[in-house]
Amino acid sequence: MSNNNKHQMPDVTFSTFIASLSSSALVHLGEIAEPSTGQKQANIQMAKHTIDIIGLLQEKTNGNLTKEEDKLIQNVLTDLRMRYLNALKK
Repeated sequence: MSNNNKHQMPDVTFSTFIASLSSSALVHLGEIAEPSTGQKQANIQMAKHTIDIIGLLQEKTNGNLTKEEDKLIQNVLTDLRMRYLNALKK
């Protein structure tokens, strides 16, 4: 891939992977627009599934993460779980 490519993907790291999953959950919560359509549309079941995947990753990587990665996944899960609960109230 060329360095001149405006759509160059970030390096794959644990943090960028968690950020990608978090963005996906936010799309499913209807909080940010679906990139391909530009539309916001909630799919609460898919949001929960994605949040559960992040929770599974946290469980399976316990003790294997850097301090920063551990803090990131904890913060992401706390935020997404609160947003999910708020979405259920709507």
